[in-house]
Amino acid sequence: MRSEFHFALPAGVAVPQGGELTSRAHAEPSHAYRTPFARDGARILHAKAFRRLAGKTQVFTRLPGEHAGDHFRSRLTHTLEVTQIARTVGLALGLNVELTEALALAHDIGHPPFGHAGEKALDDALRPHGLRFDHNLHALRIVTWFEERYAAFRGLNLTLGVREGIVKHSRDYESTTHPELSAYFLNQRPPLEAQLIDLADEIAYLAADLDDGLDSGILSLEQVRDGVPLFRAFFDAVRAEEPGAALRLVISETLRRILNALVTDLMEETHARVRTAGVSTLEEIRNLPHRLAGLSTRMEAERGIAKSFLYAHLYNSPGMEEVHQHAEDVVNGVFQRLINEPGMLPEDHRVLIGTEGLARTVTDYIAGMTDAFIEQMWSAGQRQRT
Repeated sequence: MRSEFHFALPAGVAVPQGGELTSRAHAEPSHAYRTPFARDGARILHAKAFRRLAGKTQVFTRLPGEHAGDHFRSRLTHTLEVTQIARTVGLALGLNVELTEALALAHDIGHPPFGHAGEKALDDALRPHGLRFDHNLHALRIVTWFEERYAAFRGLNLTLGVREGIVKHSRDYESTTHPELSAYFLNQRPPLEAQLIDLADEIAYLAADLDDGLDSGILSLEQVRDGVPLFRAFFDAVRAEEPGAALRLVISETLRRILNALVTDLMEETHARVRTAGVSTLEEIRNLPHRLAGLSTRMEAERGIAKSFLYAHLYNSPGMEEVHQHAEDVVNGVFQRLINEPGMLPEDHRVLIGTEGLARTVTDYIAGMTDAFIEQMWSAGQRQRT
């Protein structure tokens, strides 16, 4: 589907609906009415791992507590917001929107419970075993092995293009350190459709975390206005334009304008970079020494200031320290329990111990858990100890 916007990029830079990137590990007949990437998006949407994102922390845990709330983002609602942004940008630039959407839907499917605190705890638990945790690589394991919906094969049998984007949307991997990923063009840049995902992710969580941080009370309006120049500029403009508007609506309109400014900048800057680079084919995109999708220098600086503010005043705030410590205690406690009692692992995980090793197998199981499930397992272990 080509964009009608005047700044759509040359058609050749978009991933085509046929060819190598639509191939699958297990051959399947084509569908009469649906493209391979559209089918992949549907497979991800219907996956159990995707549904479990509703029970996984984005910033604020979904479990009862001081900062609990029905309106805070979960991994699932965050994913939907990223998908909307990525689709909007992909459509405006004339890229393959169905591939863009599938990648956005899958981009967080490998995250463990309790957000980044859970990810850190898993990584720390693996280090003594000479291993690391990487949510992109875990996502690949989910879609190629752990999801079971088909009689003929394990996994979702996604196209090569979607699998490559899952692995490389946010970072590049070296073939020397990851030979198992050799099928994914490690020495080349990913397509623009994949490059957009990490930027859409950054934009989505910046606006959302300011919103949720203010709603939680951890962030005050004065803090945000003083510490985030982009917020202050839009907030003051909205208040001047609508002096009678309720404060909550001024804040909402401010966040909407921030989101719009970042998304528009991403469209325009990416378009400008492609034109400046003089590329007109996917092969040329791949062979560049750097990625092309990005924000302008000015907007990247604004985003960086806002991100630093969020780390200082929200993610690492005293109000969140206890939450993070509890998350790390829970993940580490369950990890050690399963290492000591591997018989507790489900059969589809136990069969992997011989090839993957116990530590990696335990990690795969934990990474698939929701906040509530791992909390229950941890609590049961605590009761047994007392």
